[in-house]
Amino acid sequence: MPRVWSCNEWDPLEEVIVGNPLGARFPFADPSTRLAEYPDRALDALPQGVFPDQIIEETEEDLQAFVEALEARGITVNRPDVWPHEQVIKTPHWECQGYYNYCPRDVLLVIGDAVIETPNVIRGRSLETGSYRRLLTEYLEEGANWFAAPKPLLEDRLFEYDASAPTPRNIEPAFDAANVLRFGRDLLYLVSATGNELGGRWLQRVLGDEFTVHFMKDVYYGSHIDSTLVALKPGLLLANPARLSADTIPPFLKQWEILFSPPMENQDRYSAEYLQQAIGSEWIDMNLFSLGPDTVVVDRDQTALIKLLESHQMEVIPLKLRHSRMMGGGFHCVTLDTRRRGKMESYFD
Repeated sequence: MPRVWSCNEWDPLEEVIVGNPLGARFPFADPSTRLAEYPDRALDALPQGVFPDQIIEETEEDLQAFVEALEARGITVNRPDVWPHEQVIKTPHWECQGYYNYCPRDVLLVIGDAVIETPNVIRGRSLETGSYRRLLTEYLEEGANWFAAPKPLLEDRLFEYDASAPTPRNIEPAFDAANVLRFGRDLLYLVSATGNELGGRWLQRVLGDEFTVHFMKDVYYGSHIDSTLVALKPGLLLANPARLSADTIPPFLKQWEILFSPPMENQDRYSAEYLQQAIGSEWIDMNLFSLGPDTVVVDRDQTALIKLLESHQMEVIPLKLRHSRMMGGGFHCVTLDTRRRGKMESYFD
């Protein structure tokens, strides 16, 4: 099996990238950040600068505990390099500072033996894959296919959005990798503030007729797909009841069993000041990560969700990311599964 091989969200995990929070900053206050993270706020109301030291330190402690739990199960773990996010990124159209490399899921999409650098919506992420360049070169030398989507210009006009349906305009492909869920030869693409429809059409064109990109529209505009719908294993989904119903589940998935998540617990631990700066929604802890079709890593405070999964014969590994909401990423967000043991299959008639 090649060094890079991952076809879905649930096959047995063998190698993974876990993000790095060091040097992380709030996304730079510009039209791209406003659309993607804070569409209901004025630019001068966006949090700015570096994340507080305590948040960075505690996040790295939690990620290290996660890494140790993965390695104890024989899974190879890689980490991105530290990147100078404080440096200015400049084009003829704009300039900004960087963001972070806490969420590898957002900037790289693995489909089979291919790694695709996606055309991210937030300007401060334009050079983020530089922190993965060492790993990407290794993967290329060991047989992976490495592609990059067309680099978007990210001009202001891309972010002239309808407040009732905030998405980037379809003037160039723009999307985060985390707008995509993989079901073998079928991919689910969320049209949202971090992904326009043209981005999904570009992905379909590049992948060709062997794959089908299904669009999920008018469901959730906030950001990525993985706190809205989770693919647990063939035939079983976890859905966010605040965003989806039995009627709005994508048609190709309606033959699968759907578990609706209980409400997220332990939300009262956050202060009003903390929530004012937080990037993730209250549902971020639904963002679980599969080590195999019957094993998942779940936020340890979500006791009702853990009981629901265990009632469906799943082994749950309870861990914690104390600042998943502040940093905007749970266990699925902070990982990129680069090798899973399995085949590229079609799971639908």
